[in-house]
Amino acid sequence: MQKPNLDWRRGAWMIPALWLATAAALPAQTFTTLYNFFGGVTDGSNPVAPMVQGADGSFYGTTQQGGPSCFSYGVSGCGTVFKMTPKGTLTTLYYFCSLANCADGAGPNGLLLGTDGSFYGTTLNGGAPGGWGTVFKIARTGALTTLYTFCVSGTCTDGGVPSGLVQGTNGDFYGTTKNGGVHGMGSVFEVGRGGALTTLYSFCAATNCADGSDPRAGLLEGASGSFYGTTNYGGAYGWGSIFGITPAGALTTLYSFCESGQESGNCPDGSFPSAALAADSDGNFYGTTYNGGTDNTCYEGCGTVFQIAPGGALTTLHSFAMTDGANPFSQLVAGTDGDFYGTTVEGGGDSQGTVFRIATGGAFTSLHSFDVTDGANPEGLVQGTNGTFYGTTDSGGTTVHYGTVFSLSVGLGAFVKTVPTAGKTGSAVKILGTNLTGAARVSFNGAAAAFTVVSRSEISTTVPAGATSGPVEVTTPGGTLSSNAAFQVPR
Repeated sequence: MQKPNLDWRRGAWMIPALWLATAAALPAQTFTTLYNFFGGVTDGSNPVAPMVQGADGSFYGTTQQGGPSCFSYGVSGCGTVFKMTPKGTLTTLYYFCSLANCADGAGPNGLLLGTDGSFYGTTLNGGAPGGWGTVFKIARTGALTTLYTFCVSGTCTDGGVPSGLVQGTNGDFYGTTKNGGVHGMGSVFEVGRGGALTTLYSFCAATNCADGSDPRAGLLEGASGSFYGTTNYGGAYGWGSIFGITPAGALTTLYSFCESGQESGNCPDGSFPSAALAADSDGNFYGTTYNGGTDNTCYEGCGTVFQIAPGGALTTLHSFAMTDGANPFSQLVAGTDGDFYGTTVEGGGDSQGTVFRIATGGAFTSLHSFDVTDGANPEGLVQGTNGTFYGTTDSGGTTVHYGTVFSLSVGLGAFVKTVPTAGKTGSAVKILGTNLTGAARVSFNGAAAAFTVVSRSEISTTVPAGATSGPVEVTTPGGTLSSNAAFQVPR
């Protein structure tokens, strides 16, 4: 089997080639390029991960290259952390490889907003000399703390080349590593807020890696408390898998891709899943595969969107063709309209990638096709609490083609989101939103809660007695805002 060349998007330190094409967008939405990266010392280049909204209403993200010189890796920079206002003003908060021997890491993945208001993330490289990446914490001011460095011992049984993070309901952080582990084929890890790391599982423990290998995406915590993810390779047929794992490290393979045609590479159900999973309100999971599907306009298929039930029953919702997008690489985002939104790194009218929408029943709409001037090779979305989607492109733009930040409005209204998304009675909760000044009431599925308006974009509250799982609502002078996801209150 021939493996897809994915590494250039995750840490191979290559500047993508430049393309020329023409933009196209549907008239029912508003697309805006907010920022063009210059690739120099100041602003970074090649953002390869979605941004995250902070408690101040701005968006925070990373570039995998750019910044001051990083000669130990033979490139012009080791990446940055940046802040972006909704109107497009960028501030660089941190340059990686600022410490000797890149002890602070190099090549960051995306960020996660922690329950303490700080951001957490991982780097693909760097750390101590010989390190295979780090876990870090960074404040909104730009103060960075390295919590853990992988592969310091040289044996790499703790893993190497980590993915993005998810914060569990216990407050610890969970993720996967592409390399390392006991068998050298990746791992699942837990790291505490103080930096203590526990390897929960090492892949390829089963014969022929039937349990999966080479996970390249982060995890999703399900309502049961278990975590769910994908492996890029391995599984029963070698073309990737979907798994569930308990916090104690017990792993179950839910699905192995390419149940038919595994010798020829014809995988109608998809192959090489490379993105984290998303979930709907019914507990089903949604994801993408980089290759496979029923269309043959791409080598080994242009990729798929799938739904999988917690028990492992998989339904292919869409097979991409080059015209509507190809090679989805980033996590789907559940929109406030109940549909999922995502990006493909290739395909579309100009072959530079697309933004798309897909309903849970499979109805598919291509929303935007990129060209060089408005970006190329988009790398995922986040829906801001004003209802607009924001994203990054790995390359393209109107200047030197080192990537962009863009917004896409499809007419969805404002909402609120909670950090965390689950908690027991008395637990502290941050509510993020837009224009929250003057809020008169906060409720958890109808149960009124005491609260403090911290700013126009943040409310501090606690889960009230008698609260049950359901939406969080905030009554403001402009109307009542509901949360984008049900808040879970354990019984």
